[in-house]
Amino acid sequence: MAQYWIVLAAVLPIFLVILSGGAIRRANWLNAEADQSLMRVTVNLLIPALILDALLGNQALADTRNVVVAPIIGFATITGGILLAYWVAPLLGLRDSVRRRTFAVATGIYNYGYIPIPLIIILFDRETLGVLFLHNLGVEIALWTVGIGILRGTPKNSGRALLNPPILAVLIGLVVHYTNLYPYFPQFILTLVHLLGSAAVPLALLLIGATMADNLAEFDPKRGASTVIGACALRLGALAAIFLGLALLLPISTELKRVILLQAAMPVGVFPLVLAKHYGGHVATAVRVVFWTCFISLFTIPLWLRLGLHLLGE
Repeated sequence: MAQYWIVLAAVLPIFLVILSGGAIRRANWLNAEADQSLMRVTVNLLIPALILDALLGNQALADTRNVVVAPIIGFATITGGILLAYWVAPLLGLRDSVRRRTFAVATGIYNYGYIPIPLIIILFDRETLGVLFLHNLGVEIALWTVGIGILRGTPKNSGRALLNPPILAVLIGLVVHYTNLYPYFPQFILTLVHLLGSAAVPLALLLIGATMADNLAEFDPKRGASTVIGACALRLGALAAIFLGLALLLPISTELKRVILLQAAMPVGVFPLVLAKHYGGHVATAVRVVFWTCFISLFTIPLWLRLGLHLLGE
């Protein structure tokens, strides 16, 4: 029980920052017009800085299992989650093509960044954070190929989107590591990267809270009940159990086991909201899936993490 409260204490500050984002939106301290520019700053500058800060000089990169296997697992878990949700959707009454595809993508894409990053910082170490970003390389590839293809209803994908700043930051970090250039970086550059990276997660969490505050009506439990129940059962139940099984059974590094455990406990990501709006998905379905899995995960994240840490012997 003591370990449960330790994990809950690590989770609560993250959700409180998200709630703060909703509060400042309601107070009109952060208006919707600012969201796009702040998100560009976060994705194009702060997140890449955080990635480089985690990767440069990271000893976990010396283990080739992390460099090779972590992206493969990231790709496989996203793809598998999307395909399972696509198969389950008609059983929930989502037979309309657009709703079915939106449900599949929204449920299959777990929160692979903004919640796991601070949890790793609180619970684990810098090596595990570096492996998370290697894992997320595979996640990004799956998102922009399989995810977008299914959401659009066509095999055409967004290959150009693979050349985004976070992915480039991972590749740069790997190049610097394997060319042994890291020791030659001036300390003021490393400090700059660290300072910028430190701002990434708090700003992103505030923006998530603000986005949720814009759509509070979707918390009405009478709206799309089967969609909400199905998404929570899949994302926070069945898929969580499958991921935890992978962490326990696969012959992988301790850092990668921790990453998979964290992803097992995660709700869906917030990014599917943006994808649904941009690629012709059913926005209301995405909103319900995102909001309710995030809300319920406040209670399930500590349970899954406590169980997983116990089974992993940590």
